[in-house]
Amino acid sequence: MRYVGEGDTVDREETDKALQSIIKHWATHGFGRWAAVDRVTNEFVGFGGLRSLLGTPEVVYHFATAQWGKGLATELARASLRFGFEERSFDRIVAVAKPKNAASIHVMEKLGMHYEMHTSYYSIEVIQYEIRREEFKPENSTYRLKI
Repeated sequence: MRYVGEGDTVDREETDKALQSIIKHWATHGFGRWAAVDRVTNEFVGFGGLRSLLGTPEVVYHFATAQWGKGLATELARASLRFGFEERSFDRIVAVAKPKNAASIHVMEKLGMHYEMHTSYYSIEVIQYEIRREEFKPENSTYRLKI
């Protein structure tokens, strides 16, 4: 994942820690990230959803390189926004990307998000976009939860 963290792949132990963090986030905040699976093969292709960024809901998405350019990030992010606005009643959701991550910036703009500021989180320079509930257009976004 070129623009996530240092861009390095992680081992099983790091993956397990990340999964435990996602589970804890759901328990603490009532929202979090989902697995993204291929509709035909049911193969895991990435994950994303909402997480808390210093108390503000943030839409995030991460996909295997082979899945880039298929519109999956836009689809998952739009469903995440819909969940955040309709199910959690958030007034505002943000997204951040490294300034060189043109693909993620394009996704944010396709979602109707608009530039808010250049900032830094955890010593990483990012561009932050935002969208408010009244600006969001859900179109045909869907989300499916298996509980």
